[in-house]
Amino acid sequence: MNLIDKINKKQINPNVPDFQVGDTVRVDVKIKEGKRERIQAFEGIVTARKGGSVSETFTVRKKSGSVGINRVFPVNSPLIDKITVVKKGKVRRAKLNFLKNLTGSFKIKERN
Repeated sequence: MNLIDKINKKQINPNVPDFQVGDTVRVDVKIKEGKRERIQAFEGIVTARKGGSVSETFTVRKKSGSVGINRVFPVNSPLIDKITVVKKGKVRRAKLNFLKNLTGSFKIKERN
């Protein structure tokens, strides 16, 4: 194992649950406001996973009112307090980018 692999191994967060594209997740993010720090939840559908090892990211989409919001999170970020899988979805695609163009509601089948 070379030096880069050793450094990467230390950076990986072991508390990340197993989730896939199509799952509904709640991401608790640490937010600093001045001297205070609080946790804000962001709940939505995972539309993409990208990268690997330390640099892996995932995109979560939610609707706030009638506006869709996409947010990209690094999996191993120290700013993420925890990731909770709310519902497991069954999809046939690796990336759900078509959800950006949908105006109405949509349903994702649930997997066991």
